[in-house]
Amino acid sequence: MTQQAQKLFIITGASRGMGEAIARQLLRPEHLVIGISRKRSTGLASAALALAAGLEQWEMDLAEPLAAAQALQQWLEAQPKHRFSQATLINNAGVVATPGPVDEASLIELSNALRVGLEACLLLSSVFLRGTASLGRERRVLNISSGLGRRAMAGAAAYCAAKAGMDNLSRAMALDEAAKPDGAAIVSLAPGIIDTDMQVQLRSGDPAKFPDQAVFANFKSAGQLSSPEDAAAKVLKFLARPDFGNAVLGDVRDA
Repeated sequence: MTQQAQKLFIITGASRGMGEAIARQLLRPEHLVIGISRKRSTGLASAALALAAGLEQWEMDLAEPLAAAQALQQWLEAQPKHRFSQATLINNAGVVATPGPVDEASLIELSNALRVGLEACLLLSSVFLRGTASLGRERRVLNISSGLGRRAMAGAAAYCAAKAGMDNLSRAMALDEAAKPDGAAIVSLAPGIIDTDMQVQLRSGDPAKFPDQAVFANFKSAGQLSSPEDAAAKVLKFLARPDFGNAVLGDVRDA
């Protein structure tokens, strides 16, 4: 008996926050979810076991994006030709350097922010598109961007740069895919304001170095933050839209 083809979902930053919530909500027997993160999520593993869902957790540091991309490339090349009916890459991982001007920032933190937030997105997208080419239009790349990629903010230059780069990378990749008869759909999506460790870091910043610290503190006190679970549900609803990819830049709040 021929085994039914699965839907493949590859998610970076899947061990906590919205990335973990996205991965959890995608757990189904007919799906294979691959999470790429520095650490494993025991909760995600338990949920997959309870649901008899396919899950692989790759412990990889996306601050070394070339190694992660090469691992994904080798894995995709080793898969049977008809194993998957659809494939989706969700580039969700991102980090914020300690809030403050770049001339006072750690060079290691600045480099890490660009490697995780932008270089990993570029390299993983490259090998994903190459390795799933046989699926044609049944492929989607969803890049988790931010309003800060479209609006600069003092004290967050590296994060703003990574997200702005992600937006324009998405535009360029979408142009490349549109030129093909069976190109993939590409979207760079701002997911709203989410109650994650990143928000904690921003509202805990030094106001003398980070002028918008009070804005982020107010998001929390005013109850304006979405839970990771609610944000993940909105992101996945956007991913499932039949017109996904018609507009490259999106925002869940405008959907």
